[in-house]
Amino acid sequence: MDFLSSPAFWLALGQIIIIDILLGGDNAVVIALACRKLPPAQRTKGIIWGTAGAIVLRVILIAFAMTLLALPFLKFVGALLLVWIGVKLLAPDEDGHGDVQGSDKLLAAIKTIIVADLVMSVDNVIAIAGAAQNAGEHQMLLVVLGLLISIPIIVWGSQLVIKLMDRFPMIITFGGMLLGWIAGGMLVTDPAFVNPAIVDWMPKWGSLDEKGIAVISDTMYWASHVAGALLVLAAGKMILARRAASGETAAH
Repeated sequence: MDFLSSPAFWLALGQIIIIDILLGGDNAVVIALACRKLPPAQRTKGIIWGTAGAIVLRVILIAFAMTLLALPFLKFVGALLLVWIGVKLLAPDEDGHGDVQGSDKLLAAIKTIIVADLVMSVDNVIAIAGAAQNAGEHQMLLVVLGLLISIPIIVWGSQLVIKLMDRFPMIITFGGMLLGWIAGGMLVTDPAFVNPAIVDWMPKWGSLDEKGIAVISDTMYWASHVAGALLVLAAGKMILARRAASGETAAH
């Protein structure tokens, strides 16, 4: 237990908590969007179980951070998944099954939270793993402690966002666009597009610095993020417009 008296341990733990809190803003939006249609009595369950599942998967992901992020096309696939999740949040399926049991909806919300958090974590695990490296053999202990401390903050944040969405439905639109924004940045920093040593037949939109971190131009940064957000917005609006048109046709 000598490590508890080490300033490096507490400094690294503080860094991980700060990183988790900063990332918790994105997670809170996803959690809130996934749980917004649950009955009030089930929202807390959805938030807690979805967050718990996401935390477990994030710990596993951090353990393999460097290997995962070095794989070409992983971020590309993750970006596509985020776009799909964002569009589904803007234009959720109209299944019309009013008699579906609450547990089914609860499990669906939990699955959405876990998948979205897993995809969104890919771009951020290096920061947490880097902060934990200063603790030597206690790296995973730091990661777990930092995430456990962050859980109440993430849960509280998602509940606040749910209350705000009830009053301001535009938050749902902004939440979906946020996922598209993140997806755009993930796609252009995929190793296949920035590492000249691999997949040489792919266009290169950036490069790697001495630490192996993707570097892209400011123009590419803003263009990719904005394009991702607008893609989700446009796709969601188009789906809703088609549904409205088909509904009017059916009514006549």
